[in-house]
Amino acid sequence: MKSIEVQELAEKFSLEVLAGADKLDRKILKARAYRPGLEFVGYFDFFPQEHVQILGKKEITYLHTLTEAERNHHIGNIVKYHPPCFVVTSDQGGLKYLTKYCEEEGIPLLRTKVLTAPFLGMLDAYLLKSLAPEISVHGVCLNVSGIGILLRGKSGVGKSETAHTLIRRGHRLVADDIVVLKKLSSQTLLGSHNEKTKEFLALRSVGLVNVVRLYGRKAFQDETRIALDIELTKWRDNELNNDLELEPRFTEYMDVRIPHIEIQLQPGRDAAGLIEAAANNWYLKQQGYSAVEEFMKRLEFE
Repeated sequence: MKSIEVQELAEKFSLEVLAGADKLDRKILKARAYRPGLEFVGYFDFFPQEHVQILGKKEITYLHTLTEAERNHHIGNIVKYHPPCFVVTSDQGGLKYLTKYCEEEGIPLLRTKVLTAPFLGMLDAYLLKSLAPEISVHGVCLNVSGIGILLRGKSGVGKSETAHTLIRRGHRLVADDIVVLKKLSSQTLLGSHNEKTKEFLALRSVGLVNVVRLYGRKAFQDETRIALDIELTKWRDNELNNDLELEPRFTEYMDVRIPHIEIQLQPGRDAAGLIEAAANNWYLKQQGYSAVEEFMKRLEFE
């Protein structure tokens, strides 16, 4: 199971450490933060103790209304479950009682100036990506007109050369050779690089090039949501499909289904242009438009 340390969280969001500075190596395993509420009144039938615990103004204000004995009782009931850390939002103060318990139990207590709602949004998004299941596949990842493309094919078929043509036409490289796929949900797959190959594109007969140095920042982006899985293959005379609309096919990565298209290559065929057409056609279909349906309607009126 993937994990990150509380230290990484503190550095990412510039969090102030109020307690447990020697315990920042504690592991965070769950991708969603949690705001304890009912737990402060003793209800623990469902308490996601492995989640980062967020204490906003509502929670801290309630604790301030309690007597010292009540406060110590309620805080004690929560810290005994040893969540990975507590984060107090909105730069709230008066936390001596909370600091005391966190120090005793070895739980990091952190604080941010950011308000609760925006901080929760940023934190959940960061944890979701950091802890998402991932695999690496051989191919090229591109963003074509805002649409994420995973470009695959056998070694030497022309993936990187096709990617280079697309970059020159104003589209963006995400990863070459090794593409990291992260599963954010049952329907969402994120494509990214592995840091080592960031911005690099390997071209046969030319060598390794840095697309940002060659074409500027617009030629690269760190990640993209994968919308299409496109496979480049060698030309097969007896298998070319000229139907008006091809039967939908899909490729699965970590149980996420991605629409699959095969593009056959031969000298003179504009593979980059076909990928642009496939991406734009996918977008139109998401908007409810089908060229085939429109064509058939025109035939009905003849």
